[in-house]
Amino acid sequence: MGLFKRFKDALRANINELISKAENPEKMLNQIIMDMNEHLIEAKKSVASSIADEKRLERQMNDNRVRVQDWENKAILAVKAGKDDLAKDALLRKEEYNTHAKELGPQWNAQHESVNQLKESLKQLQRKIEEAHRKKNILIARAKRAETQKKIQSMTGSIADTTAFEAFDRMASKVEQIEAEADAVSELNKAGQDEDTLEAEFKKLESSETKADILLDELKTKLRKIEDKSEDSGT
Repeated sequence: MGLFKRFKDALRANINELISKAENPEKMLNQIIMDMNEHLIEAKKSVASSIADEKRLERQMNDNRVRVQDWENKAILAVKAGKDDLAKDALLRKEEYNTHAKELGPQWNAQHESVNQLKESLKQLQRKIEEAHRKKNILIARAKRAETQKKIQSMTGSIADTTAFEAFDRMASKVEQIEAEADAVSELNKAGQDEDTLEAEFKKLESSETKADILLDELKTKLRKIEDKSEDSGT
């Protein structure tokens, strides 16, 4: 279920229950706004959880990148010490962490995009609730004016037989306006992305002597180039 679909379903259920009573428009509108604010709090908690997942993935990705550099530095030390076997092991560890970092990259990007969409949906929800709150006061004022007018007509004895039907039509119109406003607030972008935590699936590199030799040769070539540059600059 999407993040805001739950909000929409729960809110619609509450609105339908209130409209079925429709005894006090002011009380009904206040309750609708209260329900909106309660579900807004729940939506904020869900978005915060998604943000936490994004940061967790980012930390894991950055940690693997740091370890890649650490193991390359260790391989360099081993080569300089003449310990090629130790350098091979270090290079294999470097490749393992490098693979992990590359796997985490797309997952973090997807989670980052999802969080941005959730933040935008949350902003839209807040704006719609604020708009509903403003219109609520107008609807309440209209309901009070209609009630006052009805009382005056009753006191003066000028109410005709058709007044009951007219009052019913006015009430139906008010309810339709309230329901339309509530629907406008509820109809959020269905941009709820899958909020389940993305779990990284790491693949282990196959440790083979051939792989290690290739990595060692690449490192030695890299070191020779560095030494050649140093000699050229010295001359």
